[in-house]
Amino acid sequence: MTLQDVERALAMDHLQVLGGFHPGAQDGAPPGTGTLLLIGPDEPGFWPHFTAAPEYHDGMAAPLDRWSTRAIGAVAQRFDGTALFPFGGPPWHPFLGWAQKTGRAWASPVELLVHDTAGLFVSFRGALALSACLALPPPSTRPCDTCADQPCRAACPVRALDEHGYDVPRCRSYLAEGGACLTQGCAVRRACPVGQGRIAAQSEFHMKAFAT
Repeated sequence: MTLQDVERALAMDHLQVLGGFHPGAQDGAPPGTGTLLLIGPDEPGFWPHFTAAPEYHDGMAAPLDRWSTRAIGAVAQRFDGTALFPFGGPPWHPFLGWAQKTGRAWASPVELLVHDTAGLFVSFRGALALSACLALPPPSTRPCDTCADQPCRAACPVRALDEHGYDVPRCRSYLAEGGACLTQGCAVRRACPVGQGRIAAQSEFHMKAFAT
């Protein structure tokens, strides 16, 4: 088994490896984990693929979480690994800490996690804990360090998200009024020059879930 083998299996469901690392005992991975891979959407084909899935149409709660459990769980089974998810807790897995361990995700100027290719739209649908110690690419570089304008800092229309932190009540209040962020996605995330492949309907799905 190689990293490329896992990537090909994930690509069947428009998922991709957004980073990986070799965890130690202190990292909260299952015992015996040689490699932990963080899994997220492969844009822009991910959303049309998911919305064609039965979970999206069956009228039951949490369609994306249930689809993620099925899709990532199948890949884990194929490679004799364990599927882990950022939902379904407590207890909660430390996905934010794991992401920063990969060398492909960092705190952005507005404190949200930023990814080397997904930008501020980075999201993790799950993780794969594999016993094998797979060869991984070298760490990347934080895109914010070469982003001269850093438009994320001033993008929020109600100043709910900036370098001083995240005012969640103010954000929710703006969304309740039907602001553009509700249907197009968070303006701060959209301002990031990296990761511009996100479909607006996908952002609307997540924003409406957050607002309710």
